[in-house]
Amino acid sequence: MYKKGTYRHNRDLLNYRILFPGHFDPLKKYPLVFILHGSGERGSDNNAQLTNGASLFLEEKNRVAFPAIVVFPQCSKDGFWSNVHITNEANGKELHTFQIAGEHTRDMGLLFDAVNDFLTKPYVDKNRVYIGGLSMGGMGVFELLRRKPDTFAAAFSICGGDNTVNAKAYAKKVPLWIFHGENDTIVPAEHSEAMVSAIRALGGEPKFTLYKNVGHNSWDNAFAEPDLLPWLFSHSKHSDS
Repeated sequence: MYKKGTYRHNRDLLNYRILFPGHFDPLKKYPLVFILHGSGERGSDNNAQLTNGASLFLEEKNRVAFPAIVVFPQCSKDGFWSNVHITNEANGKELHTFQIAGEHTRDMGLLFDAVNDFLTKPYVDKNRVYIGGLSMGGMGVFELLRRKPDTFAAAFSICGGDNTVNAKAYAKKVPLWIFHGENDTIVPAEHSEAMVSAIRALGGEPKFTLYKNVGHNSWDNAFAEPDLLPWLFSHSKHSDS
């Protein structure tokens, strides 16, 4: 039910899959949701990005309760959503150095432009645009919020991270729900804990769920949260924003 699409900018392209509401009426306006996948789903098949989270929006009860347009873009094989620097330590773990500002990656640039393109569609409710992501995608969520803090009505990040300095761009503008597994050895939970602390210090009120005895695949738990979609879709920007 997720139709294939491609956003093109000059010679670059960003593949995506898109789910329209049941009984879609182009004369009506609908919420728009972007979901950013992790590094394991990169490629050019325009399919792997549906591995995690896509089924949640296909559930009939959710399609009825939350009619929305859902977009799953796919990052290129060797690309990355955020411009984080990753180095491998001697103990086999990855060290993530999140950047303050800086040039966006190719894939983030395409995503940035694709979001802007979707916002021109007459059937998109610009006051109800949301973004979520996991792992690499969770990092991408924070970066896109930094680059477009006035676009999104709410967001969620699963086992992601950002430089705490960047929190000032979105701390009080975008409601956030942050998830992480306590035993994550790929992207340490400290990254999310640091972001939660930074956002709260700036006056934001993020929701934070830390799963005990859960590793990197905390997205299984997050997408199973019964309150995730009700919470997400409960947020709307002011009509004059």
